[in-house]
Amino acid sequence: MDPKHTGEVLKHLEKESEIMMDAYRNMSHELHKLQVEEEMLMRKFYEVMSAQGSSKKNKDGENIANGSEKEEDQALVRHQ
Repeated sequence: MDPKHTGEVLKHLEKESEIMMDAYRNMSHELHKLQVEEEMLMRKFYEVMSAQGSSKKNKDGENIANGSEKEEDQALVRHQ
């Protein structure tokens, strides 16, 4: 390498390093935002699934207590 171009190469590499660090920071920030969003969505999904499970259990419990069966359940029993 020609010694007279060393300064230019160093300057270029420093600029490239700065650009790469900026890109790294931006991607890290975006990743963090996505991870927070994922966690919020998973919590909401869990709440929805828990609520559906509770209401389904309540409905099943009421049906059993009343002694009635759903039409779908009756159809399955007939086909077996």
